[in-house]
Amino acid sequence: MMPRIVAAETLDSLDENDPAAIRSRRDLQRIHRFMGTRGILVRALQGAVAASQGPKPLRILELGAGDGSLMLAVAGMLASHWPPVDITLLDRQNLVTRQTLDGYARLGWTARPQVNDVFDWAGVQPRHGSDAVQPWDVIVASLFLHHFEAPLLGALLAAIESRTRCFFACEPRRASLALAGSHLVGAIGANAVTREDAVLSVHAGFRDQELGALWPGLRSGWTTRDYAAGLFSHCFLARRRVPANAGSLP
Repeated sequence: MMPRIVAAETLDSLDENDPAAIRSRRDLQRIHRFMGTRGILVRALQGAVAASQGPKPLRILELGAGDGSLMLAVAGMLASHWPPVDITLLDRQNLVTRQTLDGYARLGWTARPQVNDVFDWAGVQPRHGSDAVQPWDVIVASLFLHHFEAPLLGALLAAIESRTRCFFACEPRRASLALAGSHLVGAIGANAVTREDAVLSVHAGFRDQELGALWPGLRSGWTTRDYAAGLFSHCFLARRRVPANAGSLP
């Protein structure tokens, strides 16, 4: 058993325009390809979202979206057989380019970047009554939750639970094989920042039922599932139990 250890990663402290940060974000795109993150997200979303949604756009929020390129790749695989999608890309840095937004538009998805700290987002109380904001159909996070210790992570999951009908996360798996792989990211050309952060990410990753144990809505109409995906990923899916005619998710 590897104890979970959360340590600050170098990329999080770098300015968005720092050359090392720019190079590391490119490394992350290669790591996502190596881990098969796009395919993992596509399969999870296909399984969680009904095939027929009607005319209303599906509302998706990505937390820690970075430059938005990962979900753009996902959109490229889903757009032809999905309903219209309105996606918000939330990150504390302004990384989403006009080119990326145009890429979403060509696929029929409406993408909006939102520059905000996730805990500022989480701290805004959901409104009720006639002023209530409609819940997100899906909230998704990739290689993001592992940055937080259990108390902060629990608070974030509580905010997510109150704002969505479905949540999916793809995180590093805390296991020996994933740790060995993290030490080899230099072989795909990763820079020093990425090589160090990759190892830290695995030590902060998840296994078994760890995320499900922190999910606050388990007793109030949710189904949850922790599961391994590919060689290096740990996934978590939470779905609200609702009647088939009560919303856009089955």
